[in-house]
Amino acid sequence: IEEFVQSSGKDGIVVSSLGSIIQNLTEEKGNLIASALAQIPQKVLWRYTGKKPATLGANTQLYDWLPQNDLLGHPKTKAFITHGGINGIYEGIYHGIPMVGIPMFADQHDNIAHMKAKGAAVEVNMHTMTSADLLKALRTVINDPSYKENVMRLSRIHHDQPVKPLDQVVFWIEYVMRHKAKHLRPAVHNLTWFQYHSLDVIGFLLACAASAIFLITKCCLFSCRKFGKTGKRKKRE
Repeated sequence: IEEFVQSSGKDGIVVSSLGSIIQNLTEEKGNLIASALAQIPQKVLWRYTGKKPATLGANTQLYDWLPQNDLLGHPKTKAFITHGGINGIYEGIYHGIPMVGIPMFADQHDNIAHMKAKGAAVEVNMHTMTSADLLKALRTVINDPSYKENVMRLSRIHHDQPVKPLDQVVFWIEYVMRHKAKHLRPAVHNLTWFQYHSLDVIGFLLACAASAIFLITKCCLFSCRKFGKTGKRKKRE
């Protein structure tokens, strides 16, 4: 990987973490993305475990796994293609790398929307995008300096802490050792076993459901009997 990165020259590299998502999509979609990546001057490191796309360019290397955080921290990294997972978003912010977001599910859409609102990312719809759409998004975040400026502003905010994270971790470990920290012990340890498993809540809900079913059944039977008697009287008359 290091040799490939160094061969990128002044154009730099683009990191893509779409591998775990793309392998579950169609071959056509993989070719579409590979075609867009082949048209940028940067070297591309793509985490991809599916079938090798036919449109893969000479500037793109496929890997089963990437040291994503280390690559985002490399001075030659120009852009980050991400599906919007929260860890990847934080790594991108930490290292000040503009992003192309291709969200798929869960919180990914919301995460990319936040980055887009901050001017640090361009969003592309996985289901409707074309090769031209992805290429345009990549060129935008790489060539438009505002995206780099905005994500660097977020990075400075992220780094501005009174204590370095490592020192903070060391402090709290030593704090627990000094004081035994029983006051930090989760309250769950004070619950009985049936409270811990919410059996009292489950029992209450089951009792409510059983009561509702019993009342509905009784009402239905009463109505059937009532209408049945009325029908018999009409027949006799």
